[in-house]
Amino acid sequence: MSVATYFDEMSYGPAPEADTEARAWLARHNGDFGHFIGGAFVKSASAKSFDTFEPATGKVLAKLAIGDQSDVDAAVAAARKAQGAWSKLPGHARARYLYALARTIQKHGRLIAVVEAIDNGKPIRETRDIDVPLAARHFYHHAGWAQLQESEFADHAPVGVVGQIIPWNFPFLMLAWKVAPALALGNTVVLKPAEFTSLTALLFAELAAAAGLPPGVLNVVTGEGETGALIVDHGDIDKIAFTGSTEVGRIIRERTAGSGKSLTLELGGKSPFIVFDDADIDGAVEGVVDAIWFNQGQVCCAGSRLLVHEGIAPLFHKRLKRRMQNLRVGLPLDKAIDMGAIVAPVQLSRIEKLVNQGVSEGAVLHQAKIDLPKGGSFYPPTLLSGVQPTFIVATEEIFGPVVVSMTFRTPEEAIQLANHTRYGLAASVWSETIGLALNVAAKLQAGVVWVNATNLFDAGVGFGGKKESGFGREGGKEGAYEYLKPKAWAGRKPRAAIAAPSLKVSAGEFAMPVLDRTAKLFVGGKQARPDGNYNRPVVSSKGKVIGEVGEGNRKDIRNAVAAARGASAWSGATAHNRAQILYYIAENLSGRAGEFAARISAMTGASASAAAAEVDASISRLFSYGAWADKYEGVVHAPPLRGVALAMPEAIGVAGVICPPEAPLLGFISLVAPLIAMGNRVVAVPSEVYPLSATDLYSVLETSDVPAGVINIVTGSVKDLATALASHNDVDALWAFGSEELSTLVEKLSAGNLKRTFVDYGKATDWMNPAVAEGPVFLRQAVDVKNIWIPYGE
Repeated sequence: MSVATYFDEMSYGPAPEADTEARAWLARHNGDFGHFIGGAFVKSASAKSFDTFEPATGKVLAKLAIGDQSDVDAAVAAARKAQGAWSKLPGHARARYLYALARTIQKHGRLIAVVEAIDNGKPIRETRDIDVPLAARHFYHHAGWAQLQESEFADHAPVGVVGQIIPWNFPFLMLAWKVAPALALGNTVVLKPAEFTSLTALLFAELAAAAGLPPGVLNVVTGEGETGALIVDHGDIDKIAFTGSTEVGRIIRERTAGSGKSLTLELGGKSPFIVFDDADIDGAVEGVVDAIWFNQGQVCCAGSRLLVHEGIAPLFHKRLKRRMQNLRVGLPLDKAIDMGAIVAPVQLSRIEKLVNQGVSEGAVLHQAKIDLPKGGSFYPPTLLSGVQPTFIVATEEIFGPVVVSMTFRTPEEAIQLANHTRYGLAASVWSETIGLALNVAAKLQAGVVWVNATNLFDAGVGFGGKKESGFGREGGKEGAYEYLKPKAWAGRKPRAAIAAPSLKVSAGEFAMPVLDRTAKLFVGGKQARPDGNYNRPVVSSKGKVIGEVGEGNRKDIRNAVAAARGASAWSGATAHNRAQILYYIAENLSGRAGEFAARISAMTGASASAAAAEVDASISRLFSYGAWADKYEGVVHAPPLRGVALAMPEAIGVAGVICPPEAPLLGFISLVAPLIAMGNRVVAVPSEVYPLSATDLYSVLETSDVPAGVINIVTGSVKDLATALASHNDVDALWAFGSEELSTLVEKLSAGNLKRTFVDYGKATDWMNPAVAEGPVFLRQAVDVKNIWIPYGE
């Protein structure tokens, strides 16, 4: 073929990247890798191994060790041994280590990029130009947090030994996302890479050791799912950070329940890509290319649900199909391709199965008529149009180069369609009207929203989801907190059990009988009888019945959750308005301080001065959260890209609260106030032993302009009501302070819809101490941070 022919056809020729150095690295290890533990490669205790394959050809790349219990024990022991000394290093020393790791990545960037492309199947352009530079950026950024740790996180300490399990779609980048913050803040790591793509983790461990990282600070154990389970279950690991499927994330939540392990889950997604009729159509078409055909669509936040305004849908689909035809699928080391190989045959089969199922349900299939390489696992760019919201391809994560398209007529319909999913990871909004785009962004149930862009990432900007896309953040300051724990909580001891006072029966008294004052439940701003129409007595410290409260059940919880869900306007209220309501509650409580103190004293046997102090502290705490309501604000991130990211703390939604058995008024206020201050609606279960302080609040709430449904109170058995709240799929978060068994129950049952939990594992809290019982530690648990990326500047 002549040069003139190339000019006439304007076709791309192959531009292969050399893989000589990568193959030489594999050869130096004889294509056989052990685990990396304590600063060196070691053989697996069982001597078992498995093959890892090259997705583009199906050929064996190397043998990898299968980690068993002995291997995991050794890795955790090495990490534990190193953690004390590593955490005691000055922040500046750790910063220098992370700086060295960032420089090492840059120095060996081409080798890492080629190994990644061969091992994963993604195009070399993506590994070279996106994955490796962003990985280096994470180490640079978190070197800064290490340097500033003593000032910025002075009241926090490292969590300890961290178990990290990363996926196969971004093996090296996910390593950086997790390892950099963990090491920067004084933790040590046991990392388990995905079985399909372990090579760059082993390469990085080798390079890190050569760069001087102390032995045991970073350990890599390879294997399959069973190895990951051993890490999750290990008793000497303090935190688990997992990125992967929602199904596996749910299992991890169940298995770590009650263990005291901190947990971060970054799970699946079915992200909407919304195109309004005033959008730059050609720009949005290129956005779709980046949203769904980047990394062959194997991206958790891929814009896989295309929502197009009905008026422009035919034109948009026409231009999108034309653009699809120009995409090139080829071998990953070809620098002139747009898409590489699917990671493994099993994933290719899943994609094919789901696409066929979508077509059988009525979707219209369009695939680019392009040549695919022979052999290996390849799939063409695919568009499914005419999709209904109930089709399986619209509800399930395909995790491949397949976009499904639906239409809408109004912004409200677009928002409904976008939020009609169990996931909540990311979204993309395309409109030339910035007011419309930002209005829609605020209403989307997603942890990340891109305006006129997609798939933007930076180490300084948090990333993470809502709903069944998981919880916790990675990147930014909010991500740093995931690897820290409050110093004030370090000395907490197990809570002493509080038994209900025994009823003392007395006879022969002819005093005037007390009028019945059975407290009802408080649901939707009204007092309501319990569904079962049963009550339970409240016995004073002297053994006398001083009142009765309703025995709430599962149906009462259902009604309370429905009332809370119906009070969604509270989340949209101004922070100033929420602050005024909190101040008003405090004002009305102060007017009845003597009455509430007498009640506390009668129930608990506390002295008059101690009871009065609890009431005063409750009033102060309400004032504190009234103050925080309009001051716990977001920040503007300035990533090294064209634009800014608004980190906005948003209400989680409907939160359940199981109050501690002690401090019946202060414990209740300390948990409910931060949640409503941040715009959440609450279903609260007061102290089972001392519930009357909460029921006495009904009249205070009724006279304090608290909107109906914002605070709902259900009395009764803590275990039964916690079970109902934890199992309820319309509850978004659950706080539980009580016994260790209660924490285990709540965490395990919360796995159903992966609601966020905040529990104390049976450790006692000094509610009178503001350093322990109020402030940002509670406020961070009361919000989700949504990062909204918007174009800004040149």
